[in-house]
Amino acid sequence: MAALNLKLVFGLAVLCMLVVDPMATAVLTCDDVTSQLFPCLTYLTLRGKNVPPPPQGCCNGVRRLNQQAQRKADRQKACNCIKGLAGTYTGLNLDLVEGLPRRCNVNIPYKISPSTDCKKVN
Repeated sequence: MAALNLKLVFGLAVLCMLVVDPMATAVLTCDDVTSQLFPCLTYLTLRGKNVPPPPQGCCNGVRRLNQQAQRKADRQKACNCIKGLAGTYTGLNLDLVEGLPRRCNVNIPYKISPSTDCKKVN
């Protein structure tokens, strides 16, 4: 009986280590972020009052990226990658960048902005 209890406790401990990884590192890469958001690039440079909705391919990428960034480490990585991308492309309309998730009906837990502190993204 004691051996069975020990096996059960050990099994539960292993399961907990697999489920809860407090030091988890990001699996998401900036290449992943770039490839998902690349279809949005032309849209994000538009100007004017009557900007059309984002293209379907763009919104599909935003949705996939949101699905891939389920862990805190991945959300922080995505945030940093987006900020880095925004800094490398000139002519981006920052209002469209910030509003892209909303316009694609995707809820993300942080604001996309050059001033966002990605370390605070949960």
